[in-house]
Amino acid sequence: MTVRKSNVAEILIEALPYIQALDQKTVVIKFGGNAMADEDLKSSFAQDIVLLKQVGVNPVIVHGGGPQIGKLLEKIGKESRFIQGMRVTDGETMDVVEMVLGGLVNKQIVALINRHGGRAVGLTGKDGGLISARKMKLTSAEAENQDLGQVGEVDSIDPAVVQMLDEDGFIPVIAPIGVGKDGASYNINADLVAGKLASVLGAEKLLLLTNTVGVLDPEGNLLTGITTGETDQLIVQGINHGGMLPKVGCALDAVKAGVKTGHIIDGRVKHSVLLELLTDSGVGTLIKG
Repeated sequence: MTVRKSNVAEILIEALPYIQALDQKTVVIKFGGNAMADEDLKSSFAQDIVLLKQVGVNPVIVHGGGPQIGKLLEKIGKESRFIQGMRVTDGETMDVVEMVLGGLVNKQIVALINRHGGRAVGLTGKDGGLISARKMKLTSAEAENQDLGQVGEVDSIDPAVVQMLDEDGFIPVIAPIGVGKDGASYNINADLVAGKLASVLGAEKLLLLTNTVGVLDPEGNLLTGITTGETDQLIVQGINHGGMLPKVGCALDAVKAGVKTGHIIDGRVKHSVLLELLTDSGVGTLIKG
């Protein structure tokens, strides 16, 4: 028992300088992947967020929900179609996206955080004029005549509602849905929203939860800390490919835009957020300027 108590004390002391450095700082966290599908991981994530808020950090959550959207579309007999990895979103599909992201998934995350003692508030990008969007247009030659429908990009972000919630002790939980100048709703990639929001908020850190250990070198070893220049070179070399490339690009863009560090972390690890932010070893890749 004495050894165990000593270990706990050492863990708390290790966390102390990180807690001090993050006091009153904003951390934007993209919540997705396995962490959203496994009950234990969801619970540990919620506990992490509540603890961060309790010790003076301002966490802002942006979540995805692609698998949940796909399941509901399948249930109603509507086929999902993708172009370059993006879901073609007609009006009916957009209704499902709003129902799942802005309703079901968002409220589940809010309820879980609140159950663990937090004060979470659910938003979509349409609330308070948070996310202004524009229609995404494909630029590659083979897709130039194809229409993604109501798939969007971030045009601008007005962070006033998020800042107000932070200052009042609430935890914003944001679904990545924006609104265009024509009033139409747009489905936006959650990683992109998280990256843009981190830049606009002047966040200390951007965390992207993934289903991988992080960014790997050519030999398959985890890179725990790399600079923006090294990250650019890895992309040129083709090291980061497939599903990892957009996440690396998102974190890289955020750091170049002023976010102090971007983190690509293994969301399959319980309490991965706390382990990355408050320990020496972390659980992923840190990208810094």
